[in-house]
Amino acid sequence: MTHLQDQRPEYTPADEPGPDALAGNDDSEALCEQVARAQAERATLRIVGGDTKAFYGRQVDAAQSLSTTGHHGIVHYDPVELVATVRAGTRLRDLERVLADNGQRLAFEPPHFGDNATVGGMVAAGLSGPRRPWVGAVRDFVLGVRVITAEGKLLRFGGEVMKNVAGYDLSRLMVGAQGTLGVLTEISFKVLPLPQARACLRFELPLAEALDRLTAWGREPLPITGAAHDGQTLHLRLEGGEGSVTATRQRLGGEAEEPLFWEQLREQRLPFFADALETSATLWRLSLPALARTPALEGDWLVDWAGAQRWLKGSEGRGVEGDPQADAHIHEAAIAVGGHATRFTPDASGASPFTPLAPVLAKYHRQLKNRLDPQSIFNPGRLYAEW
Repeated sequence: MTHLQDQRPEYTPADEPGPDALAGNDDSEALCEQVARAQAERATLRIVGGDTKAFYGRQVDAAQSLSTTGHHGIVHYDPVELVATVRAGTRLRDLERVLADNGQRLAFEPPHFGDNATVGGMVAAGLSGPRRPWVGAVRDFVLGVRVITAEGKLLRFGGEVMKNVAGYDLSRLMVGAQGTLGVLTEISFKVLPLPQARACLRFELPLAEALDRLTAWGREPLPITGAAHDGQTLHLRLEGGEGSVTATRQRLGGEAEEPLFWEQLREQRLPFFADALETSATLWRLSLPALARTPALEGDWLVDWAGAQRWLKGSEGRGVEGDPQADAHIHEAAIAVGGHATRFTPDASGASPFTPLAPVLAKYHRQLKNRLDPQSIFNPGRLYAEW
């Protein structure tokens, strides 16, 4: 069995953005031509950016690769209006550096999983970091997109302002769709200011007591933006105004720790994840209601998002490669407590890592796919074998 960390390079934050971060290159015409040609030839396309998240989802066997990395650059950035419009092939690290230079950030804290991570790949995967429960997910910050349709047309959905829409909000449907609905070429985001102050704390507490404290703290307006438990220690992050962070830190106590923990958690570089690689244990992510009981599954747990996201590694998570019953057991256990499970370790059998959809949801997903990509040109089978 191949583990996800075999397939992605080490991520190291950049000091300076690449030389083309602002000017970039508009390659949309060539991308449209490639899509139109694929449709005419009834070929399929594997959409590729930095390829740092190739482990996430099913393997795509396509006739051609369509690379977005030549389509890059920051199209428009207004720090006053807190809006940035970026081409999909732009390196995520370049965008974050430009934002940081202006005292701003992508608040949802997206993981990179490698230096070449792109903005388009970030949106297509839809993964958010430890701050997600307190500020929102990727989808909550997408204002609009430009997408190449199955006919090779470049269309715009949404814009650069937050507003209500009627019908499908196609810009947000692209988030987490893994490139199965169209080729993202441009995304507009809402960005937020960097916090004035930050404090990272640790408390030696068992999980049950840690969750009780987090439940009590969640009822108060505390500046918490990260809460994770590694089996022995509760890690807490505070961000906000100087006065609020200082007062909360004095009130809660705990020991100070370095912010590095949160970067390593976001990038899956903590010992918990490294051990999964060394022991060939399968890694699962369970998204659960924050107060849900821990499913009766054997293995080691790492709890994030104040209990709403739980990582499982161990013998029960390993199962037998290619055995659908091994995956089904994990999925059923997560569903039983009101959540869902995703296998983060690739399976050579090609089995879907995602929880099977309920019949009604599957029906609407198929209808949407058939409407936007009737010939299944884009990333066929990336989410589920039949799409």
